[in-house]
Amino acid sequence: MSEAYGGTADGFTPPVRPGLFDTPRGKRMAWYLYDFGNSAYAAVVILAIYSAYFKEGVVGGAEGTRLWGVAVAIAMLVSAIISPVLGAIADYRASRKKMLAFFTSVCCLFTGLLFFVHKGDVLMGMGFFILAEIGYRASQVFYNGLLPSVSTRQTVGRVSGNGWAIGSLGGIVCLLIVLPLVVSIGGNFVLRSTMVLTAAFFAIATLPLFLHVGEPGSVKELPKGESLLTIGFSQIAKTFRNARHFKQYMKFLLAFILFNDGVMITLNFAAIIGAVLHGFEREQMIILIILVQLTNVVGAWVFGLLADRASAKQALLQSIALMIATILWMMENTSDTMFYVIGALAGFAMAGLQSVSRTMVAKLCPAHRSAEFFGLFAVAGRSSSFIGPAIFGWVAADLAASYIGNGTAALEAEQIGLRMASMLIVGFLVVGGAILFFVNEKSGAQAAAAVEE
Repeated sequence: MSEAYGGTADGFTPPVRPGLFDTPRGKRMAWYLYDFGNSAYAAVVILAIYSAYFKEGVVGGAEGTRLWGVAVAIAMLVSAIISPVLGAIADYRASRKKMLAFFTSVCCLFTGLLFFVHKGDVLMGMGFFILAEIGYRASQVFYNGLLPSVSTRQTVGRVSGNGWAIGSLGGIVCLLIVLPLVVSIGGNFVLRSTMVLTAAFFAIATLPLFLHVGEPGSVKELPKGESLLTIGFSQIAKTFRNARHFKQYMKFLLAFILFNDGVMITLNFAAIIGAVLHGFEREQMIILIILVQLTNVVGAWVFGLLADRASAKQALLQSIALMIATILWMMENTSDTMFYVIGALAGFAMAGLQSVSRTMVAKLCPAHRSAEFFGLFAVAGRSSSFIGPAIFGWVAADLAASYIGNGTAALEAEQIGLRMASMLIVGFLVVGGAILFFVNEKSGAQAAAAVEE
């Protein structure tokens, strides 16, 4: 008698060894790989290629800076409106992964469709980017909401930092794939093709998470006369009513709204700043962003360790101080070579601000309501992401127009406008850091833990 598949002739079935992503460590790796994919979107679309292509290749001049700020602001405003309600619904219906899959698909689809944006296609270029960005930003609510599923309160800082570091590596890998194409072939066709490549890269990297990370929590039955929409709004209302029990969390959100403004301006206008202030071509920007992503990896690791061994608050304050120094240096710098160094320091500092901020939320919120609290965190982030880039784009463009009206050459006027507008970044960072200083991380974590007992 021959052996049956999966067993032996005597009927004994050997134990099945768990697959690569079926262990706790494997599930963390699956969670990390999602960050690996979505960081490719951030690196190629926002940082290195599409923002500068839209500014010069689709629109042109200072008006491109203004309209880029408008597009970013619209996407962030929509994300701010929908994120908290969707987060509450995800908690109530245990549907984080379904929500994550939907918004990830939206991001990948419209990122790929950016291939069809040519010179003069301003509305299409803005519309497709806005939809891709909404998908990207909204998906992060549910991705972050899965953090408690792959970590503990003791390891959340390290896991979050590792996710950010591995995510940054994803941006580097995608840029290294793109760079030879841009350098050896060049042209707008290649630039547009990188949008399709990035969408595919992101989609493939998400598969381990969807296949192997479980959905935390359980589905709750809807009360009579309620719908998912009314439940979502009532959950959010309940969160705000109970805010007095999470004072440190709410105080942190206020600080985050402000210092995140500075981060989002820097991220969304990095390629434009490099092109206008230093005349960087596409391949130079890709090299710069690869360098930024590398220091991002180091920064996420360093500040993640600091958050676990000291405190998340201390890690954030040190990140803010370094970021302020970096922006002030950028405003005075005229050397192309030193701009690479400034970019590297900015990448290191921003990794701390972004990765440790979600660590702080995970520490200050009850684990069983994580998606709801991360939804509020998303509102704070999207609100600042809406306000900061919109103001920066308008101020930089208006200052450039004013100097042009006084007889200054167009390029020089754009440079002056960008340097002066950069003081907005410093202002947001300083005020946000001042509020963060008064957050009591220990008492906030104790209040969140008490709700779970």
